[in-house]
Amino acid sequence: MTRPHETPPEFSHPVRLRQIDARPVLLQADEGQRAALARRFGIPSIEALTAEVSLERDGERVRVEGTMDAAITQDCAISGEPFPVVLNEEIALVFVPAGNQPAPSTDGEIEIELEREELDEIEYDGDSIDIGEAVAQTLALAIDPYAEGPDADRVRQEKGLQVEGEEDGPMAEMLAALKKN
Repeated sequence: MTRPHETPPEFSHPVRLRQIDARPVLLQADEGQRAALARRFGIPSIEALTAEVSLERDGERVRVEGTMDAAITQDCAISGEPFPVVLNEEIALVFVPAGNQPAPSTDGEIEIELEREELDEIEYDGDSIDIGEAVAQTLALAIDPYAEGPDADRVRQEKGLQVEGEEDGPMAEMLAALKKN
């Protein structure tokens, strides 16, 4: 949760722990939220962002499972031209109370060993969790920063860039010379 002096996240959807029940939670970002998230993630636009999640409370831990669907426009890593992308991601994470971090050892090092089910833990303070921000973070992780649009091959060819798997060009020649030695 945010502190009183902090600005809430663009797609904030807090849920109080005591309000968690078996009903699924449906989230849909409005136009302003999508525009703010697009700025935050450095992409031209987000046309749609929805999620449906179920919440299951186990003491102070809250397991969140569901799906996130998004339609975005991002820039091609090769041409720089915008192109549409559809994302569908599974959401599986656990909210845990803040402050469960191990104390540093005498040499100041902190060693943390995570079990597989602990890899997607999000800490929270207070009596509520922000599932909207969790969905936004899921979207951020789903965006491929090296995505290639439909004109990538044409631009590679125009600029003389080597396509993965091609065995000619200056770099291939240098590698071949190194292999001979």
